[in-house]
Amino acid sequence: MKKLCTGFFVFTMAIALVIAAGSGDTAKGAQKYTLRVSMVISTDDPLYKGYADFAENVQKRTNGGIQVTLYPNAQLGQDEDVMEQALLGADVAFNTDAARLGVRVKEMGIVLAPYLFDNPQEANKFLLSNLFKSWQKKLEDNHNLTLLSLNNYVGGRNFVTKSPFKTPEDLKGRRIRTAGAPVWQETIRSLGATPVALPWMETYPALQQGVIDGAEAQHPATYSTKLHEVAKHITLTNHILLMNGLVVGTKWIKKLPPEFQQILVEEAIKAGTVTTRMVIDSEKAYEKKMAAEGATVHTVDVAPFRARAENAYKQLGFVDLRKEINKILGK
Repeated sequence: MKKLCTGFFVFTMAIALVIAAGSGDTAKGAQKYTLRVSMVISTDDPLYKGYADFAENVQKRTNGGIQVTLYPNAQLGQDEDVMEQALLGADVAFNTDAARLGVRVKEMGIVLAPYLFDNPQEANKFLLSNLFKSWQKKLEDNHNLTLLSLNNYVGGRNFVTKSPFKTPEDLKGRRIRTAGAPVWQETIRSLGATPVALPWMETYPALQQGVIDGAEAQHPATYSTKLHEVAKHITLTNHILLMNGLVVGTKWIKKLPPEFQQILVEEAIKAGTVTTRMVIDSEKAYEKKMAAEGATVHTVDVAPFRARAENAYKQLGFVDLRKEINKILGK
C-alpha cells in the first residue's frame, strides 16, 4: 500500500508538472506588455499628438498586447534619466534627437548639425539611407538602444531672445540655452553666442531670472512653454531642422514577439509622418499666435549664419562625413 501511494503521488506530481508547463505556454502566448513613452514636451505639441496616434495604433494592432501610456512634461524625468532606465531593460521609451544619440554613436550627431538639410524631405531621405541604418545597428549592437524612428520633424530651430539681433556678431557674449550634447554646443558657439546647457524645463525660469539671455527652439516648443512671454524676440535663423524619434532599450524590445517588434517600428514611422505634416502646416500659424501675444518675429539674412556654421563641422570632425551625406542627397 505504501509503494502504491508513493507511485500514485509521483504520477500525480508528473501530471501536475505537465499541466503547469502547458499553462505556462498559454500564459506566455497571451502575455501582455506595457510601454511608457516619455517626452519633455507638453500635450499641446504636435509631437505629442503624433505619439498619441502611435499609442492608439499599437494597442489596436497588437489587440491590447502592448499597452502604451504617454508621459509628457518630463513626468518620468529628463531624457538622460529615462535612457538609463531603458538600458537596464525597463518598459520605457523616450523621445529624443540625434544629438543625444550622438554621444554614443558619434556619427549620428551630424543629423542635427547646422544647415545640413534644406528641408524635412532631405532629412527623411538620408534617414532611410544604408549609411544611417548602419549607425542604427551600431547603436543597438554596441549600446543596447533600439531606435524605432527618427522621422518626426518638429520644426526649425530659431533664436528666442530678450533683445533683437541681425548678425552673428550681434550674438557675441549672449548666453543662449541649448542642450548639452556636443553638436548643439558647437552649433551655438559657431553662430556667435555662448552656449549654456540647461534642462528644457528650466529654460523659462532661467530667462525670467536673467540666468540666460535667450534660447533656441522650434516654434511648437517655444509656444507651448510660453518662452515668447519672457523673451519676446524670435529670429528666424532655422539653423537646425530638428528631427526627433523614439528609442527603447534593446533588452526590453527583444523580449517581445517578432511581430510586436515590427509593429512598434512601423507605427513609430507612421507617427513621424503625422507629426511632420502637422508641424509643416502649423509653423506660420505659430508665428502669428506669438506675434498676437506680444512677440516680434524677425527675418534676417541667414547667409552669414551659414558661413559661420562651417566652423561647427570642423570642430566636430564632420567635414568629410558631410560630403558623404551630400552625395547621398545628390548635392
